[in-house]
Amino acid sequence: MDLGCARMLFDEMCEKDVISWSVMIEGYVQSEEAEIGLKVFREMVSEDGIEPDGVTAASVLKACGRLEDINMGKLVHGVVIKRGHIHDLFIGNSLIDMYSKCKDVDSAFQVYEGMAQKNNVSWNSILSGYVLNEKYSEALLLFNLMGREGVELDGVTLVNLLQICKYFLAPLKCKSVHCVVIRQKYDSNALVMNSLVDAYAKCSLVDIAWKLFDGLMARDVVSWSTMIAGFAHCGKPDEALKVFREMSKTQEKPTVITIINLLEACSLSADLRRSKWAHGVAIRRVLMTDVAVATAIVDMYAKCGAIDISRKVFDLMPQRNVVSWSAMVAAYGLNGLPREALALLPEMKLQGLKPNSVTILSALSACSHGGLIEEGLTLLKSMVYKYGIAPGLEHYSCTIDMLSRAGKLDSAAGLIKQIPEGLKASASAWGALLSACRSHGNGELGIGALSHVLELEPMNSAGYLLGSSMYAAEGLWNDATRMRRLVKERGLKVSAGYSLVHVGHRACRFVAGDCSNPCAHEINSMVEQLHSCMNIDERIHLAVVGC
Repeated sequence: MDLGCARMLFDEMCEKDVISWSVMIEGYVQSEEAEIGLKVFREMVSEDGIEPDGVTAASVLKACGRLEDINMGKLVHGVVIKRGHIHDLFIGNSLIDMYSKCKDVDSAFQVYEGMAQKNNVSWNSILSGYVLNEKYSEALLLFNLMGREGVELDGVTLVNLLQICKYFLAPLKCKSVHCVVIRQKYDSNALVMNSLVDAYAKCSLVDIAWKLFDGLMARDVVSWSTMIAGFAHCGKPDEALKVFREMSKTQEKPTVITIINLLEACSLSADLRRSKWAHGVAIRRVLMTDVAVATAIVDMYAKCGAIDISRKVFDLMPQRNVVSWSAMVAAYGLNGLPREALALLPEMKLQGLKPNSVTILSALSACSHGGLIEEGLTLLKSMVYKYGIAPGLEHYSCTIDMLSRAGKLDSAAGLIKQIPEGLKASASAWGALLSACRSHGNGELGIGALSHVLELEPMNSAGYLLGSSMYAAEGLWNDATRMRRLVKERGLKVSAGYSLVHVGHRACRFVAGDCSNPCAHEINSMVEQLHSCMNIDERIHLAVVGC
């Protein structure tokens, strides 16, 4: 539709009926100009003798959903009830969609529940609403109900189901959905296949995701972006970059999402030369004006250790939001510059922006890793009165980690007890205390922390290994062995730790216990020498302190 010409013709009409108004509103909504569509609707209702019908209501509800304007949506809902259109199936489905997109899924469910008649669109609309609002358990229950009611699955249902599988990290369920996709011949549906590739990758079955992607008859930009994101998510930046280079040979042009996925892959590799290349790609594609892209570049350079370049990109951003500021705070913290991280909070306020809970968490993390104990405690205490943010469990956990790192074990244990009712100390908080107890030889407090870690995360090997290490340090070899045996008996996966060290233009990965490197013997000898030097320094320090 040529909206310019349509509007000129509409404005020249001597008499406008409800059909002409509705066509104009729908035209704006379809052309992604929902705000103008609502403005036209307001003009319509101010006209004498013009009353909106069901078609008008459906278009306006679609506009409200896109703009997340729940107040106007509720107003139209009232008009629908008044005009007697509430039993219209199309209107009911539109109301479910509107409330879901306005983040009021409870109202969406009330509409759904009150519908005398439901079709596949009704079921899919409320299912999509639950998934959109991250209520995955409710979505799963609804899907099971769909099966009992004999509701036929379609492409939209399958896409939503894959989102649920992805959230619950259920690879076997992904394979079951894949079987349904093949049986019902949805393997030519681009949306379904892209969602399947994404779900497999997020469930760490990236090889299956790649095989599926490689077999696609037609690949759009979403397919390429999904595969790049999949490899990045599974810690395979080299493969992600190869996919992007292959994409560059096709007619598909990368979008903002594609570039953000590429930048994430470069962040993982921590290779500065690659990161500069990706930055260049964003510049050539004229995407540096996008806030999300520029913020991802700030984060990427920080993870490469290039904090000066990170700050330069941040300063050159034409527009910055709270996410950008939070990324810069996190960047300073990651690079061991906690005071610079804290200095950004008042600077942010001067720019008329208020830190959110993520910004504060990044600042607390900077204090934790930079050893600024008093500043971190002050920040936690000032969250409510200074920034209007109630500390969440993640803020308490970070502060507990900060105190534990500093060896203030009693203070850390005391803070755990001070966590408000309704919040329960997480496994990460108890794990931080346990790790500190191991390092500082406090076995009594450590045993209590260990019991909480294993209770909260019985299927995570980290707690057992920490416990084993603590018992070994205390000379309790039977208990240390028992912890290791439990890991094997329960079939828990142990992830080896690694370090990235920049050598020239390369980021070299050193994995704990890995002897496959040709220079493994020389590397181990050098590490032992460094440990010896560190022990000598520690003994000298203790001798000086003793004097």
